[in-house]
Amino acid sequence: MFDIDKWIEIFSTMRKNKLRTVLTAFSVAWGIFILIVLLGSGNGLKNAVMVNFEDDATNFIGISRGHTSMEYNGLKKNRYINFDSRDIDLLENQVDGLVTVTPILSMWSSSVSNGPNYGSFDTRGVYPAIAVSENLKVTSGRFINDTDVRLKRKVASIGTDVVKTVFPDSDPIGQYIKVNNILFRVVGVYNDAEWDNRYVYVPFSTAQALMSSRNEVSWFQTTTKPGISVEQSQEVVNQIRKKMAALHQFNPEDRSAVYISNYLESYDQTQKVFGSISLFIWMIGIGTLISGIVGVSNIMMIVVKERTREIGVRKALGARPGSVVSLVISEAVTITTIAGYFGMVFGVFVMEVVDYINDQIVAGKLAAANEAGNAVTFLNPNADIGIAIGATVLLIICGTIAGLIPALKAARIKPIEALRYE
Repeated sequence: MFDIDKWIEIFSTMRKNKLRTVLTAFSVAWGIFILIVLLGSGNGLKNAVMVNFEDDATNFIGISRGHTSMEYNGLKKNRYINFDSRDIDLLENQVDGLVTVTPILSMWSSSVSNGPNYGSFDTRGVYPAIAVSENLKVTSGRFINDTDVRLKRKVASIGTDVVKTVFPDSDPIGQYIKVNNILFRVVGVYNDAEWDNRYVYVPFSTAQALMSSRNEVSWFQTTTKPGISVEQSQEVVNQIRKKMAALHQFNPEDRSAVYISNYLESYDQTQKVFGSISLFIWMIGIGTLISGIVGVSNIMMIVVKERTREIGVRKALGARPGSVVSLVISEAVTITTIAGYFGMVFGVFVMEVVDYINDQIVAGKLAAANEAGNAVTFLNPNADIGIAIGATVLLIICGTIAGLIPALKAARIKPIEALRYE
């Protein structure tokens, strides 16, 4: 049953000792505030890093050519490795675990124009599967397809930034662009997750024919089976390196001959790093909470000491030990609950303000990303409200435990000794 007299007494005691109560409450509120801010900041960093992975499929494996750094079978080091159609056949037919294989032929800084409108953009000859590995979103028309590649059609799918420059006032679908003075019909417009909207994609076979590079490949983008483990993806990487080493005659241990980027491995390592960061944040936050709880316990010990004579009188008049314990614990829980609530609310409010300001900054960065190469480093720094509430409940439980020790001490006070206490 609700004992209003007890609560009147508790709040009266708190009013009489305002400074002590405020300082104790501040230590508790500060603990929950710091925990929420740390968790929100950690989430902001993690979200920003994960956005970078969204730009490509996480089961993506990139393969780039390099120079040998070791002598092998009588061949000198510093040989340049060139990719060609043999590598396409190798990846498509001899490596287990690859789902898509996209050879890329790159034409850097091509002149792209439509009438008086022109700009300099990178042109890439690709297979249709690049839309999977790059997570491209077609916004209008279509992407290049297998028929385009087979028939060596002069068609192109262009990024939204190319559209803004070359077709500022018209729909590009069905119109023609000149790429280094060669006409291509625009069949689609795509939008990428970040700043890769400045490419002109054309069929790989068409690029080879027009560039007089009948057999050249600049690099490869491949994807593995969805749901594959990191260990399995590393096995695929080892297969690629071993078979390419045999084809191009370099040491399989020579990592600079062919550069292979395993995004799934990088993604897994990043997840582990942020797992460690989250654990570290929780350790700091919990440590801060504990310091506040210890402060509550110490204050309640002081309260019991100050009210020893009063407690003795209560017990002499017939007060049960349980009522004494309840009084002390209730005061500790009241301070902890009120302080924890305000700490939680203020922490969530601060993170919401930071989130709003950051959204404006991120919007500006994304708008200028193509020109300046800006990257998002902080995104949606919000602490999970469930975690915030859970931490506050945990704080209240800890406050109860913190008040229990001095409460039990108060309950063990003998009336005669308490009355003699000075």
